[in-house]
Amino acid sequence: MTTTDPSQTEMLLQMVAEGDPHALGSLLQRERDRLLRIIEFRMNHQLRSRIDPADVMQEACIDATRRIGQYLKSPSMPFFLWLRFLTMQKLVQMHRRHIGAQGRDATREVSIFSGPTPQATSAVLAAQLLGKQTSPSQAAIRAETRRRLEAKLNELDDMDREVLALRHFEQLTNAEVARVLGIGESAASNRYVRALRRLKEAWQT
Repeated sequence: MTTTDPSQTEMLLQMVAEGDPHALGSLLQRERDRLLRIIEFRMNHQLRSRIDPADVMQEACIDATRRIGQYLKSPSMPFFLWLRFLTMQKLVQMHRRHIGAQGRDATREVSIFSGPTPQATSAVLAAQLLGKQTSPSQAAIRAETRRRLEAKLNELDDMDREVLALRHFEQLTNAEVARVLGIGESAASNRYVRALRRLKEAWQT
């Protein structure tokens, strides 16, 4: 997952402010793939069976188009973080719309959608860390490694898991992670180091 050039983002935002009819579309297109990966990572399995990540992305883009004027008047965060915020809002809203009360037991089990942003879970994080290993000879090793990873991840508190997800999978900077979670940059960095230490323990056991 690659980040976009901040200077080009600022240039396009200025063009949007000046009334360029195509600049906002260019901005949204530049961030589309990165946001889609984040949606896929965060999306509850129940919701995935009903809608496509592209549907969430489309609604987020519509919302961004509607609210861009408000953002430009008072940009309280970098543009990508603003888009990510709108996208996570849409993901939560669509979960409530399509799953609602039916998903309560499942969401409690995986500790997801308990706040303003869908939380990363131990199972999802472990699966992402292991990647895809399809060789039959690796199946037993993979299952045991995943069990150890999940156990170590479960020892972390929710904030530490979130820091790991934001840094490792969403590839946010430490400053961006601190901004998203509302904590200091040193605290975000310390939590990330602590989470990585736990993962290293899982690989070595």
